[in-house]
Amino acid sequence: MNYYNTFIQVAPDCPVAQARIPKESTVAGIQYELLSRHPYTYTQEEILFEVFVRRQGFSREEVERRRDELWASFFQKSRPCFRASPLPKTHGWGIHFDHQGRAALYAVESKEYQEFVSGQRGDVKLLFAVRSRREPRKL
Repeated sequence: MNYYNTFIQVAPDCPVAQARIPKESTVAGIQYELLSRHPYTYTQEEILFEVFVRRQGFSREEVERRRDELWASFFQKSRPCFRASPLPKTHGWGIHFDHQGRAALYAVESKEYQEFVSGQRGDVKLLFAVRSRREPRKL
């Protein structure tokens, strides 16, 4: 489920031209906190799991004690990937996954973001975040 050597670009219908910091208690806020404070530390699965345990209110002790059980239970069903994250969909953040699957954020207006999408950062697979709205049907 993790991405490797991949850059997720902001969605084509992303409403912002400059990245914005999401509210802290939201899914996007927790994802932003983890990725901005600890770039290239967490994989997609680790971030999704951390968001889950925080939003469920598990204590650190309980997570440490029951980690394998909670992990297995959480990933028992499929989960939306980072292409569906609010960070690249609506907040203007690109997400790079290195060759080990660890992620970091890049603001859409940054030089680094432009280097990824223009191919100046090496052979990185480029994907867009999913759109928030469907394209109108063409008749």
